[in-house]
Amino acid sequence: MQSPAEDRLRRRRPVKTHGPASPWLFLAPGLLVVGAFGLYPFLSTVTHSFTDARTLTEGHFVGGANYRELIHDAMFWTGLRNSVLYVLGVVPLLVVLPLLLAMLVRRHLPGIAFFRAAFYTPVVASVVVVGLIWVWLLDDRGLINALLEALGFGRVGFLSDPWLLLLSAMAVTVWKGLGYYMIIYLAALANIPRELHEACAVDGAGAVRRFLTVTVPAVRSTMVLVAALSSVGAFKVFSEVYLMAGPTGGPGGEDTTLVMLVQQAGTGLSGRVGYASALSVVVFVITLGLMLLVLRANRRGDEA
Repeated sequence: MQSPAEDRLRRRRPVKTHGPASPWLFLAPGLLVVGAFGLYPFLSTVTHSFTDARTLTEGHFVGGANYRELIHDAMFWTGLRNSVLYVLGVVPLLVVLPLLLAMLVRRHLPGIAFFRAAFYTPVVASVVVVGLIWVWLLDDRGLINALLEALGFGRVGFLSDPWLLLLSAMAVTVWKGLGYYMIIYLAALANIPRELHEACAVDGAGAVRRFLTVTVPAVRSTMVLVAALSSVGAFKVFSEVYLMAGPTGGPGGEDTTLVMLVQQAGTGLSGRVGYASALSVVVFVITLGLMLLVLRANRRGDEA
């Protein structure tokens, strides 16, 4: 004879389970946003790159004509050179300097919170405001040249010499990104067990030795993340160079980057949306290649 509890269990109706489509219902709002503002513009850009469109609504199919023109365009190679140089000049500094800065500000010293906030301030500042401030500082009649003249040195053409202008824009990018990557490194450093440093200290290792044998291996994955993020940001640089060199990319367009070329080609009365779309696709492919290169280097390092 069954007990009342067993009888209730037998009579209990089975719990209804959600169908296989239920997870997609929860994901639908996010997928719609990504599709509307990410996937659709990307597919539209790829489609326009094979047309002679001058607006977003019209144009005729021309095949790979835009890509063939792009290969023979001297300004494209100038922009590619400047973008690659920007990556090579900015990324190593943004991988190393924020790590050193994070190790400095993580110490429990009086007033260290103020310095953390001060180092992070350029991150939240408008890039337009930052660019204008540095233009004022680096101008031929700006504060830095005034100080150089007061010290007996001649004026330096930070904004008139193409190479110095590019280096100045790199310096602004590094200065503005230090605080952002410093925060990322602070989170990684907080996860390093204190016992590792104490064991190295007992073995007689100095500060540099502990940094190379404990800190760097422990934050290696974070360094790869910083390298990937800063590589993409540096290759797609626009605001800093645009504000310091102007819409044309400085004297003779020598400081034009690829993203500036996209803006120049796609806007104005003679805007060529098709050609600008081809440039955008090339920027995307190169950026994706940079990401894969960094990830592959990280994977090889893990296997070694």
